[in-house]
Amino acid sequence: MKMYLITGTSGFIGSNLAKRILKDNDDIRVIGIDNMNDYYDVSLKEYRLKELEKFGNFTFIEGNIADKELIDRVFEEYKPSIVVNLAAQAGVRYSITNPGVYMESNVIGFYNILEACRHNPVEHLVYASSSSVYGGNTKVPFSTDDKVDNPVSLYAATKKSNELFAHTYSKLYNIPTTGLRFFTVYGPAGRPDMAYFGFTNKLINGETIKIFNYGNCKRDFTYVDDIVEGIIRVINKAPEKKTGEDGLPIPPYAVYNIGNSNPENLLDFVNILQEELVRAGVLPEDYDFESHKELVPMQAGDVPITYADTTPLERDFGFRPNTSLREGLRNFAEWYKEFYIDKEKGKSK
Repeated sequence: MKMYLITGTSGFIGSNLAKRILKDNDDIRVIGIDNMNDYYDVSLKEYRLKELEKFGNFTFIEGNIADKELIDRVFEEYKPSIVVNLAAQAGVRYSITNPGVYMESNVIGFYNILEACRHNPVEHLVYASSSSVYGGNTKVPFSTDDKVDNPVSLYAATKKSNELFAHTYSKLYNIPTTGLRFFTVYGPAGRPDMAYFGFTNKLINGETIKIFNYGNCKRDFTYVDDIVEGIIRVINKAPEKKTGEDGLPIPPYAVYNIGNSNPENLLDFVNILQEELVRAGVLPEDYDFESHKELVPMQAGDVPITYADTTPLERDFGFRPNTSLREGLRNFAEWYKEFYIDKEKGKSK
């Protein structure tokens, strides 16, 4: 069996990617690593993991990628040919108050993965970068050719460092690496710290939702299935190993944006979300949304717009994310009702 190692497997993107690979391939064994931390509700991570454990060709290891001994042991035992590093401490705002966690997971953890790939050669290392590396860039859409030397959060700085480390290891050790800059990923069983999920929780509890930059933010919302499709296409086409005129390797290194290329205004996004929450029966039809909205200034570390240029992704892989925001939020609202509201009703019977 071909071995795939996916870090962050109980996370939002990691679990969806692992599930898709396991469903589509009987001849691939997925080894998953996750430290199951409590940055957000662990029961969500357990739910995702249970879905994966239904597959006989899935093996889960609970542990931290910052633990070098563990990573070395996993590589030596399973000898993965494909590595997808999605384990990371996520969240821009959290990085302002908890920087140490980001250094451990996003920097030391990624270094451990690179070192393991160096000593146990792999066909391809694919890793999560982020649209946050574009910082306060005002030229849109964001292109991978743009300069990204001015991050506005520590989270963004750690993701930029991943790209630099990967380039160095590609150059020195001829390891094929591809970084993917994800743009605001959302969908069913997503992260509760993301706006659409957090807004839903607050509205259910009758709390007020804060809409930053007075609603003048735009986000390139990307549905999780589109992200997974992009990752799978990238996995199967590693950057080619070539030798330069100097006889040294030309780094088999690439970076792509994966975004919807259609930035949505935050107020429009909130309106669609509330319509879909009512439609799914999460909120009553007569819910007074206006009294539960508060327009507030921009938060530190945030940027006013994210907008992906996905031309290189289309050119090299024939793929462009295309799930509409309404379709994606509809799927989320229906999942939310089933996972939270119907489950609670079942308990109270």
